[in-house]
Amino acid sequence: MALRIDFDLLPEKLQPAIERLFELSAEKILSLEKGWKDAHGAPVFTVNGHYTTRGWTDWTAGFRHGSALLQYDATGDRRFLDLGLNGTLQAMPTHISHTGVHDHGFNIVSTYGNLRRLILEGRAARAEPVLHTCELALRISGAVQAARWTQRPGGGYIHSFNGPHSLFIDTLRSLRSLALAHHLGHVLFGEQDQRISLLDRLIDHGLTTAKYNIYYGEGRDIFDVPGRVAHEAIFNTVNGQFRCPNSQQGYSPFSTWTRGLAWAILGFAEQLEFLHACCGRGDPAAAEGKTVADVLSRFLRAATVTADYYISVCCTDGIPMWDTGAPNLHKLGDYANRPSDPFNEWEPVDSSAAAIAAQGLLRLGNHLRRLGRHSHARRYRQSALTIARTLFGEPYLATKRRHQGLILHSVYHRPNGWDHVARGQRVPNGESSMWGDYHARELALIILREARRESYFAFFGCPG
Repeated sequence: MALRIDFDLLPEKLQPAIERLFELSAEKILSLEKGWKDAHGAPVFTVNGHYTTRGWTDWTAGFRHGSALLQYDATGDRRFLDLGLNGTLQAMPTHISHTGVHDHGFNIVSTYGNLRRLILEGRAARAEPVLHTCELALRISGAVQAARWTQRPGGGYIHSFNGPHSLFIDTLRSLRSLALAHHLGHVLFGEQDQRISLLDRLIDHGLTTAKYNIYYGEGRDIFDVPGRVAHEAIFNTVNGQFRCPNSQQGYSPFSTWTRGLAWAILGFAEQLEFLHACCGRGDPAAAEGKTVADVLSRFLRAATVTADYYISVCCTDGIPMWDTGAPNLHKLGDYANRPSDPFNEWEPVDSSAAAIAAQGLLRLGNHLRRLGRHSHARRYRQSALTIARTLFGEPYLATKRRHQGLILHSVYHRPNGWDHVARGQRVPNGESSMWGDYHARELALIILREARRESYFAFFGCPG
């Protein structure tokens, strides 16, 4: 079984649920800001309904301040513009030059990028004096992210915080940093003033990810199922040879961690929008002998195969289990032929994967609609709206005021046991994450803007 797609669902029908979501979101943002102590670091996930931190990297800092900016975007409440602006200017500068992470697309685009977008849309008059600051931050961030580079024969990649051997699927969403910096005219300078194109590195990283982190059913190994995603690809740093798939937050290298699957769908869909809108299709690309049109074709293949796989493995309401090979799934019976049950005894669902994937499906559908491929576009768009309807209602929407999270039943790091298991429960449920809440707000905003006939919400501006 697969997602039961509602082909009659329209963005306008979701508008009341989205407006309710943003009403709850306002209280939750203010609750967090009132009680959070910056000395603790960035909020990561909730325990008993209150946000806590986890000392790994501060990859969620941008989601905190970016959430306030999305709240302002959706509601026009100036309190949240001020919160987002002040939080960005006070807390995010050190993240601009952070050389130790692959997370610039999360932290910097969610903050300085959202601010720049609002200013250019003429909706943030108070922030207009910091437009240059935002653009300088985005330029530097893109260059810093691109400098975290492992070169190999046939194409390099931005390596993860695990080291130069490691390519994470998550990093696709950090390509937004390179895209915006390139869009602003920035170039990375290397040794002896070598000029390094940020667009070339964006394309190289995307193609390497599409080749080694995505499966196409071509017999790569005995677990080669079309659309399956490896969280991590491992390379020999001496000669650049691919060695094996791996997983950090999933169950195994040969199953699919569904948040990684969601990052693939959204990451490729966003870059399809960017490349189609901002680059000439005949322009030469980083891959030797290829054009942007060739790259678009490869990215589209990766986006559609992962989108189709997600639709086929999630529960009928669009929420996935945390990993397609989780060891106790067999104890759930025919779980994929039913709506999700976050309170089951055996394996957790992951609502954050659903929020990320739904936005990717919507953007992919919108991209295909621009290309005139209307039947495929409709399938992906309606899948996204169906998932959104599930997320924006109970039991996924956190309606209790005392809970600081917005979307319930998110999972962080199941193998490490970092997720809170409440008394009387056997698996994590009932908690929220900063990335899940942030991406639910992004998903809600893109649908709300369409329902209101407002301009399209894209990280680089309106794709037309």
